[in-house]
Amino acid sequence: MTRRSSDLQRSVQYLKGVGPRRAEKLARLGVRTARDLLYHIPHRYEDATTVARISALRPGDDATIIGRVVSKGVIPTRSRLRIFHAVLKDDSGLIECAWPGQPWLDNSIRKGDLLLASGTVGFYHGRQMRPREHTLLASAGDEETESGRVFPVYRATEGLNHRQIRGIVEDNLDSLLLEARDAELFGPEWLKAAGLMRLPEALERLHRPETLSQVGPAVRRLAYEELFFLQLLHARARYQYRSREAGLSLDAPPRLTEEFLSALPYRLTAAQQKTWQEIRADMESPSRMYRLLQGDVGCGKTVVAAAAMVRAVDCGKQAVIMAPTELLAEQHQRTLTALLEPIGLAPALLTGSVKGKKRQDVLEDARSGRASVIVGTHALIQDGVGFGSPGLVVIDEQHRFGVEQRRALRDAGGAADTLVMSATPIPRSLALAVYGDLDLSVIDEMPPGRRSVITGVRGPGDRAAAFEFLRGQLAQGRQGYVVYPLIDESDAVEAAAATRAVDELSALFPEFRLDLLHGRMTGTDKDAIMRRFLAGETDVLVATTVIEVGIDVPNATVMLIEHAERFGLAQLHQLRGRVGRGGEQSYCVAFYSGDGPPERLRAFAGTNDGFEIAREDLRLRGQGNLFGAEQHGLPALRFADLDRDYALLEHAREKARTMVEADPDLASPHHRPFARVLQERYADHAALYAVG
Repeated sequence: MTRRSSDLQRSVQYLKGVGPRRAEKLARLGVRTARDLLYHIPHRYEDATTVARISALRPGDDATIIGRVVSKGVIPTRSRLRIFHAVLKDDSGLIECAWPGQPWLDNSIRKGDLLLASGTVGFYHGRQMRPREHTLLASAGDEETESGRVFPVYRATEGLNHRQIRGIVEDNLDSLLLEARDAELFGPEWLKAAGLMRLPEALERLHRPETLSQVGPAVRRLAYEELFFLQLLHARARYQYRSREAGLSLDAPPRLTEEFLSALPYRLTAAQQKTWQEIRADMESPSRMYRLLQGDVGCGKTVVAAAAMVRAVDCGKQAVIMAPTELLAEQHQRTLTALLEPIGLAPALLTGSVKGKKRQDVLEDARSGRASVIVGTHALIQDGVGFGSPGLVVIDEQHRFGVEQRRALRDAGGAADTLVMSATPIPRSLALAVYGDLDLSVIDEMPPGRRSVITGVRGPGDRAAAFEFLRGQLAQGRQGYVVYPLIDESDAVEAAAATRAVDELSALFPEFRLDLLHGRMTGTDKDAIMRRFLAGETDVLVATTVIEVGIDVPNATVMLIEHAERFGLAQLHQLRGRVGRGGEQSYCVAFYSGDGPPERLRAFAGTNDGFEIAREDLRLRGQGNLFGAEQHGLPALRFADLDRDYALLEHAREKARTMVEADPDLASPHHRPFARVLQERYADHAALYAVG
């Protein structure tokens, strides 16, 4: 009798070779159920299908060998570097293997052990290999392990090494694969359309590959399953948001909107026009809009958002925009005032600093509907704030707000459409993974005539010349930033501290006015310092990354970044975006410590394209740091690679949306297994359904 698929949810302790004590250790690896063991795939493989004979090795060869340890020990050197060495023997000869700086291996490798080792052969008092990888195939006294196969190497934990885990997997794999047949969720046609193998075949190939070439397609199958359920979560959230309350159909004659667009002193770029048409179609639809508008710094997102706000006013509704800081809210008000004055609209401002009668007037105008456009901070979602007839809610720099804040503003808007904006370019694949519940509009084109920031990467010896260049810009009436990664000196991290640097720079530039800005200051102090800089009362702002996302200072033309190797690519690009906001040519210099620039700094200097920067950041850092699963309430990705698996992601997204549109509750017999998986595997992420 075939086991039911739900049996895969039984405790791992009841599997062969496990028991309570080993189950506790496996739990540290996230292996708690039979299914978890099936999905505990090897983190690497040792390929013994092309094992070389030791006697055939020559200096310069890159080879894999299998041999018994016939002698071993730790050798000290004059430089105090301790080297573990072992002599390996097969039926053809002997070779010495050396592991510099790894004396602890003397405790884990014993005489008589059978080792698989891979590395380059050199010559040092005879042939020698320095293994980059090694695997213990059998302990002293064990029977010879067959060669000519691919050995899986599992992530291990204290008290349970990878060989023991491999043994547990092997002892249970056949029976678990039989159960996995009934756990297959995707039908033959579905799998064929996506170019995927069945689940049991994929799992067997991952745990027992005959060749390394079998591993990639098998991982692809698990990656698809992972991406599909992520998109199913998003599709449920999207459906619940759009259906929670009837939306507004903002389809009145676009008199003001056409007047606004005609009054602009420039034509929208093709990318701006495309995103505006997407937003307009959403607003005119009876379904509620929930759309992400993203683009690089300076691409013109604000103008597109302004057009959407005017469209809401055209239809007799209010438009509300929330920014994360008072300074940014004030900047939005100034920008929107300049854009909307020609058509007779005057944006109101509501922040914590708006007090007394002025505040009461704004509140009354918002409640009555007299204020058609309202700009503010989180003050917009405080008690006592209401809106007469909201039609559009815009959330700027949405990643700077918590989930609850975003939901509070959205809910305050009633049936209003929601447009969220991000100035942090991210690859489309990452956007669909993190913000898959939103529809996505991307401005991937810069306005004509906008100057790129000239970027240089320099070593410590170039600092003096760079500071002289800064002096020349200041003498012309320009302003500049000098950014440091730390606030205070740290014993653990050798980096210049902004608090010390401001004193040094004051001595270097006695004729100019300097100020210091960092994250430990109060909000009031930060605002005061940024206001002075914006007003031109400060020439050089010495800061930490607190200025990474901030207001426009058109007169700032120089950005100097100290210890740039300590910043991520996205951070560096955001910092560079603080200059080049005016008409003058601007410059960014990133200083590195050490002998040469890291790869990401060369990538940074090579392009001003934020999306290209983001793709490179994803490649270099991996999706683990960028995905931000915890922030978004989403499960982390274990098998999928967002760059590699983009086609799978799009297929999974389309299938998930189609399923939810046809059966929102996943109540049909065909869809119940999917609902059960959501409950079993993703119950901790159910909050996403309500948040959107």
